[in-house]
Amino acid sequence: MGENNEEKGFSVKDKRLFTEEGDARPDAVGEEKLKTDETTEQEAPAEKEQRATRAEEQEPPLMEINFPGFLLSLHTSALLHFGDLADPATGETARNIPAAKQTIDLLAMLQEKTKGNLEKDEEALMEGILYELRMKYIREKEQK
Repeated sequence: MGENNEEKGFSVKDKRLFTEEGDARPDAVGEEKLKTDETTEQEAPAEKEQRATRAEEQEPPLMEINFPGFLLSLHTSALLHFGDLADPATGETARNIPAAKQTIDLLAMLQEKTKGNLEKDEEALMEGILYELRMKYIREKEQK
């Protein structure tokens, strides 16, 4: 077996991340990943906290999901359409009487379909909401 005495060229790449003194090497492979990881670890908790704080400031707490809450949600929607409440997204009030009437009709349909299946307080809430909204609708129609 004969040895090949010809030298073959090869290159050595130093892939160490740090110098002998412990400093990060700017030409090291993976330095950007190292910086990204350090930044993510340092900034992530602060960013998450700021995002959570902003979300809490922007979003009001949600009501419990139950039938009275659903009725009150529809009531609020009708008041919004009557122009009594400002749109939470824009801060402006707008009147849309046909949409208010549609919400009243929806509540009336719910009253009919749930007859005999509601607790007394739910039934009283339904009747009170419908009475209030119907009277408001009549006043709105008389003003025109």
